[in-house]
Amino acid sequence: MSLDRLMVKIYEKQNPTVAGLDPLLEYVPEFIRRRAYKENGEGLRGAAEAILQFNIGLIDALYDIVPAVKPQAAYYELYGYEGVRALHETIAYAKQKGMFVITDGKRNDIGSTMQAYATAHLGEVSVEGKVYEPFGADALTVNGYLGTDGIAPLLEVCNQKDKGIFVLVKTSNPSSGELQDKHIEGTTVYNRMGQMCQEWGKSLMGKYGYSGVGAVVGATYPSQLKELREKLQETFFLIPGYGAQGGGAEGVALGFDKKGKGAIVNSSRAIMCAWKKEGCPSEEYAQAARREAIRMKKDIMSHIGKISL
Repeated sequence: MSLDRLMVKIYEKQNPTVAGLDPLLEYVPEFIRRRAYKENGEGLRGAAEAILQFNIGLIDALYDIVPAVKPQAAYYELYGYEGVRALHETIAYAKQKGMFVITDGKRNDIGSTMQAYATAHLGEVSVEGKVYEPFGADALTVNGYLGTDGIAPLLEVCNQKDKGIFVLVKTSNPSSGELQDKHIEGTTVYNRMGQMCQEWGKSLMGKYGYSGVGAVVGATYPSQLKELREKLQETFFLIPGYGAQGGGAEGVALGFDKKGKGAIVNSSRAIMCAWKKEGCPSEEYAQAARREAIRMKKDIMSHIGKISL
């Protein structure tokens, strides 16, 4: 299954982290923006091209040390169809460099509509007898709160195309508890959703003990992260909230198993904007991102130890 491929990449690099590519235009150094505007105009096309070139520089600096990237679809949709083109090209370039790609789309629907989302982001579409891969990500984040009707179409595509999904379970935002911490039939909503992930994943079990149905569990709630790791022993975690949102390495370590497996930790702004934090020349933005990625790896690895499969 797809998450086996992710775990192998994590093991090979001894690095359980993913770089979030959520680029606002203000994150992009001026020299990249000016060059993009000169060639494409100072509009949506120029902005999207600037973001794409920014991403390419980041990927070039990270691909040999970071196993995965996670582009957030909204930051590309922000620039219309030109931004969506930049998303497609970012995914293609990261895969060309051997990185695992998680599209952060949080899609949620049922029936044929969810089938369309699944095909668009993870599958293939036929046009007049020819087959195309619309986006080609390796995994997709999804919202499971429509229940099995919204997940079943994804499982079919994941099984056919060796892909994976990450279902929202306990998210890192401050108001997540307004719903996710409520109790239903003697357990919390997030626990129930986690149990559903475990059930959905039984049809997508991999050879390293985890299924192709992962869970999004935030670093900002370490006690719940620990609780869910103990209960969901076959569910791989995508952990947002490290760094800029306040989650630390000691807390995220609770999401890993005794072999250092079972989770991948996301950092977006801290990596993309490392050049601003360091105060280095903007031309060194990619090198600054690499330094931050190495720092993050060392920080997390110091708490979980060597990763084994």
